Amino acid sequence: MSYRLNFPRVAACLGALLTAGLPGQPVLAGPPASYPVADIAAALRENAHAVVRRADETLVVKSAGRTVETVRRAVTIFDEAGADYARKLVYYDQLNTISYLRGTAYAADGHVLRTLKASEIKDISLSDGFSLANDGRGRVADLRQPVYPYTVEFEYEISSTNTLFYSTWKPQPDEQLAVEHATFRVLMPAGLALRYQERALPAGGAAVKTPTAEAGQTYEWQVHNLAAVEAEPDGPPVGETTPAVYTAPTQFEVQGHLGTLTSWQTLGLWNYQLNTGRDELPPAVQTKVQALVQGETDERARIRKVYEWLQANTRYISVQLGIGGWQTFPASSVAANGYGDCKALTNYCQALLKTAGVTAFPALVRANEEDIRTEFPSQQFNHVVLCVPLSKAAKADTVWLECTSQTNPFGYMSSFTGNRHALLVTPQGGRLVRTPQYLAADNRRERLADVYMDAQGSATASIRTRLSGLEQDAYAGLAGSQNLADQKKAVAEHLPLASFSISKLSYQHNQQQPVPVLTENLGLTLPGWASVSGKRAFLTPNLLSRWGALPATVGERRTPIWLDNAFSYADTVRIHVPAGFKPESLPAQVQLTTAFGTYSSQVQALPDGTLLYVRRLLMPRTRFAREEYPAYQEFRRRISQADKAQVVLVKTDA
Repeated sequence: MSYRLNFPRVAACLGALLTAGLPGQPVLAGPPASYPVADIAAALRENAHAVVRRADETLVVKSAGRTVETVRRAVTIFDEAGADYARKLVYYDQLNTISYLRGTAYAADGHVLRTLKASEIKDISLSDGFSLANDGRGRVADLRQPVYPYTVEFEYEISSTNTLFYSTWKPQPDEQLAVEHATFRVLMPAGLALRYQERALPAGGAAVKTPTAEAGQTYEWQVHNLAAVEAEPDGPPVGETTPAVYTAPTQFEVQGHLGTLTSWQTLGLWNYQLNTGRDELPPAVQTKVQALVQGETDERARIRKVYEWLQANTRYISVQLGIGGWQTFPASSVAANGYGDCKALTNYCQALLKTAGVTAFPALVRANEEDIRTEFPSQQFNHVVLCVPLSKAAKADTVWLECTSQTNPFGYMSSFTGNRHALLVTPQGGRLVRTPQYLAADNRRERLADVYMDAQGSATASIRTRLSGLEQDAYAGLAGSQNLADQKKAVAEHLPLASFSISKLSYQHNQQQPVPVLTENLGLTLPGWASVSGKRAFLTPNLLSRWGALPATVGERRTPIWLDNAFSYADTVRIHVPAGFKPESLPAQVQLTTAFGTYSSQVQALPDGTLLYVRRLLMPRTRFAREEYPAYQEFRRRISQADKAQVVLVKTDA
């Protein structure tokens, strides 16, 4: 992804980038005690790997083109699971500069263990490995200690000339993190208004506004004594439900490019004006495109030919330098070099389609993350795709193109950018639209298995699984691998079987349909698949699709139920019973119809002695209030019970 993000985007890379060892022996002399662990209330210690003792964050908006952010944060760490809070990565580039980075570690009693030296702060490149040019760098500090508990305090300041982004305040971004005290301030100058959105703030946490002597405005938010929380089954991520304040400018500037951000329309207009006039193609490329679509009257077919030509003749390379995070390379540059980032390849494809007589528009999207907050216009995007309205279709329709992929099927957005909102960039400005929705009818898994059991309970299985839509996404890369050993290893890690070996594995991919289809052919050897005891054999006919029950709840459910992945599963298992055995007991048929989904399973004894197990599960893309959780829990419990039901075979005397 090459669309320029705000600097916090790189924080997740910290674990892979830090290699420093643990610090040396404690130093007992120092300033008076600070942050003694004994002062932490018992309620904040409960279920917490760490406690934020103090967090002060201040954003000073100097002008439409400059901000200064200062952060001071002290965290007490109780165990190794919280040790990442003792490490700090501060991002910078040519638009963001670090004024200082300081740090101190304290013992449990509050005495200083060590103070971070300037020589101990590493300066590293944050190159992502696929960018041609990337000015992202980081200052890295590591204050991990060998004995728990201890406290670390970091202070830093960042000056920015990229005011498209203002701060997002999330005082409790992670699970099992408690907060003793946190404050967020924004200081606005005269003539500039702050836009903000509050979420899940406790009572008394709303903004306090205070006029400043310079006719500006100060905004302040505080939270206190937030107990640690955990992510709940089938619930949203903790960072989506804990207190947060999102801020955004009304006016901004990036390297001399002024903009207004009061609506999605104005944000889209800035992007359009920034990139307009950069779609000119060399005459030779125009000639190739015109020849490519000559005689093709079907609009969708013309688009497909251009897109597949793009895939065959370009490759994705990210470029992130200053304004280049938002402004595209000219189409002529991609034509000459054969590569570009998401903006450049999208712009190039748009230019190719224009030559073919087709109008298309870039669309900004947040890829591979939660959908944007549609009610709060702001820069929330990290990727660009191409939207192609079909002007000649019998009914309104749209083709969506992922221009960075050389393998993506035509018109398929996948889980990367599907099922979310995007900002369509037009000459009139921005407009929110929906990317393709992939629902249960699209995301299917259909499995047919033949299991051949012997009298000792061992078996072999031949399994054909057809996956479509989002269900095939995780397998698409695996299917393209030429290494059979790697394929077998990846599949084996996800098989819910106690003992097995893979005797056969192959894939076929059909990418010509509206949603791609992948077929997996799998052969298994299953020693001891059935449990044989005396004259009886016990087996579970549900071979590969067993669901577990949800864990028991402790106290009241905190968050709503998010069932965001719609799918339809169909399993058919034919069990070939060994000679001399017949069914003594078959599970009862189960049929569940609820708002959460539908489920059915049954086992039949066929005239030829074969057992036929059929299971169906359909889950829609829905969300439910937390009060519905007991009913959802019961639905899952009954599925789990049915999936574990056993068949009893008995050996006949004959």
